Amino acid sequence: MNINEFKEEVEKLGILVTDENISKLEKYADLLKEWNEKINLTAITEKNQVFLKHFYDSLTLIKAIDLSQVHSLCDLGTGAGFPGVVLKIFFPNLKLTLVDALNKRINFLDILIKELDLKDVTLVHSRAEEYGRDNREVFDVVTARALSSFPILLEYGIPLLKVNGHLIAMRGFNDSNDGINALKVLGCKINNVTSFYLPYENSTRTLVDVVKLGKTSLKYPRRYSEIKKKAL
Repeated sequence: MNINEFKEEVEKLGILVTDENISKLEKYADLLKEWNEKINLTAITEKNQVFLKHFYDSLTLIKAIDLSQVHSLCDLGTGAGFPGVVLKIFFPNLKLTLVDALNKRINFLDILIKELDLKDVTLVHSRAEEYGRDNREVFDVVTARALSSFPILLEYGIPLLKVNGHLIAMRGFNDSNDGINALKVLGCKINNVTSFYLPYENSTRTLVDVVKLGKTSLKYPRRYSEIKKKAL
C-alpha cells in the first residue's frame, strides 16, 4: 500500500487525511525501522507493508466507534504503538494511555511521542492485569490488537472502563463465542461484531465491540497466575 493508496482507503473509512498526518506517519515508519534494529518491535518494517498492516489496520477501529466523540482511550499491550499512536495522530481529541509490559517498548514510545509532538499521551510500563487493579473505571474506550485470548482480554480490559464504556477487541478472527461466560461474570455484553477484509491482501479482520453494563467486581482482574491457570 503506497501513500496514495493509503489516503484513498483511509478516506473511504470517513477519515480526512492531511499532509501533516502523512508526514507524521512517514517519520513513524522511519523510527520504527531504526529502532527495530535494536529491539524487536515488529516483523513488518517494509514501508508499504507498515502503511497497510499497521497504520491502515489501526484506523479501522473507526468501523466500530466514532473516535471524534471519545475523550479517553487506553491501548493495552500497545507494543510499538498500534493502534493507539496512529489513532492519536488522526484524532488529537483523544486523551491516550499506552500500556505495555516491556520497558524497551515504552522507551521507544517515549521517543516516538516526542518526535511526533503528540500531546496528552501517558505511557505506562505495567502488565495489563496489574494496571487494571489500580486504575478502575476511568476510560471511555479500551482497545487491544491481537492481545491474548478473548476471555482474558475481557478480564484485562473491562475493569478499566467506565460504565457504558466500550472495549473494542481487534482480532484476526472472530473468537467472541469463547467469551460468553466472561461477559456474564464481568457484567458486559457484545454490542456489535464487524468483520471485513484488509484491502490489497484480503486478510480477515474482526472488531468485537463490548459495552460495560455495570460496575466490575473488585475480584477482577485476578493475578496473572490465576488467570493463566483458569480463564473465565
